[in-house]
Amino acid sequence: MEKEKKNSGMFAVFAALGANVLVAISKFIGFGLSGSAAMLNESIHSVVDCGNQILLLFGDRQAKQASSNLHQFGEARAKYFFSMIVATFLFFGGGVIGVMEAFEKLIHPEHSVENPWIVIVILLVGMLIEGSSLRIAFKEIAELNTDKLPIFKFLHESRHSEILVIFAEDLCAIIGLLLALLGTVLTMFTSNPLFDAISGLLIGFLLMAAAIFLTREFYSLIVGERVTDSDLSKILSAFERPEIKQVINIRTTHLGPTEILIAAKIDIISSEEAHGYGIINSIEEKIRQKLPDKKCYIYVEIDEFDEHYNR
Repeated sequence: MEKEKKNSGMFAVFAALGANVLVAISKFIGFGLSGSAAMLNESIHSVVDCGNQILLLFGDRQAKQASSNLHQFGEARAKYFFSMIVATFLFFGGGVIGVMEAFEKLIHPEHSVENPWIVIVILLVGMLIEGSSLRIAFKEIAELNTDKLPIFKFLHESRHSEILVIFAEDLCAIIGLLLALLGTVLTMFTSNPLFDAISGLLIGFLLMAAAIFLTREFYSLIVGERVTDSDLSKILSAFERPEIKQVINIRTTHLGPTEILIAAKIDIISSEEAHGYGIINSIEEKIRQKLPDKKCYIYVEIDEFDEHYNR
């Protein structure tokens, strides 16, 4: 249970929620004092991020629902559904609102940025808070990345949707703060509010790009992805037994981040057919030993290999 909690990836969600509440409050204060388009966009960004974490926490609770007659494998994929909502409605919606606000400032560049030094201080504080949240996300990734994959390869292959959302969110937050800082500084030294509007526009586009990337990833998870190459190798190794003549086929799918369905059909040698049930039980036990961090639903069928059989 302790290991499952450690590897759940949800600690980063709590850390990000606390960070974003503080950052959102400071940004709205900064916007009220400055009228900065970039600061308004950043304020919207932080509110969106708080909504993200609340939905992810709700999705995590739903994913822990016990199996029922209707959902016989439980509701672990609820995480993917709520992650998709975060990506489409909150990330993309927040990006669209931000772009609209910034575009309004862009076509009416007479707006001014008041108290720029207050804005700069708030942005720098925001960077420190978001940087701490991103550091926690990196720590969670390091714990989940047991195969030591390059970080972007791990994020692409990971079935933990919540850690992908938090990493994308924290990374966008840091980049967005840098853009807002750059726009504010340029506006302050040139007295041209156009730079502030442009930085707000870029922040909005950044959120929309993140939404498109995340939506593609979560669509694949909702449809159903097989296990990772590393886990598949471990599963296949459990079938490497002298009693097995051939593995006819094997299919896997993730029912959730840590729950997988494994269905296999094997051909065993004639002299061992009487011990088929024992062989299957041994295979299942070995798979569970090799994947201690996963809840495995395993179904193995004994059949005779036929190369002309339509599978």
